[in-house]
Amino acid sequence: MSENNLKFLETVASDRGAMKLAIEAAWEGIKKGQSPFGSCIVKNGRVLACAHNGVWESTNPTSHSEMNAIQGACRMLGTIDLSGCVLFATCEPCPMCYSAAHWARISKIVFGAKIKDAQLAGFNEMEIPAERMKEMSEDKIEFVSGFMEKECRRLFSTWYELGKGKPY
Repeated sequence: MSENNLKFLETVASDRGAMKLAIEAAWEGIKKGQSPFGSCIVKNGRVLACAHNGVWESTNPTSHSEMNAIQGACRMLGTIDLSGCVLFATCEPCPMCYSAAHWARISKIVFGAKIKDAQLAGFNEMEIPAERMKEMSEDKIEFVSGFMEKECRRLFSTWYELGKGKPY
């Protein structure tokens, strides 16, 4: 599992603080040779889980940061119902991660980079924006797109500059 040991049960005062934790999680993953994605789940200002992508360390193509954070938050709360929780992700969730957020009843998703940015970085992403997934499912998940986008997009370029680039 790619959950890092970031400040579980810490409180964050703002969306900016929560996204900074997601970015920090992505950097932890990059240091371990993982892909440049990080996520954090917060409920009422309380950090439940932060995680990075763990595809390479787990040899599991479903070990995306969002999936790992959702699993960690569910374990932390002892339930699969994450109603009232906000998922902060450095990149727009792919269809798999969006579906997991839907099934977990996450109330809001805040993301930085767009799925197109991941494609441009070499990732084999389906170009199905989260907003389209929401339309298809008539979901009630709220979205904030492009939040701290510059900082989140920088993860991709720095990942390549450091020679860590290994998209899947």
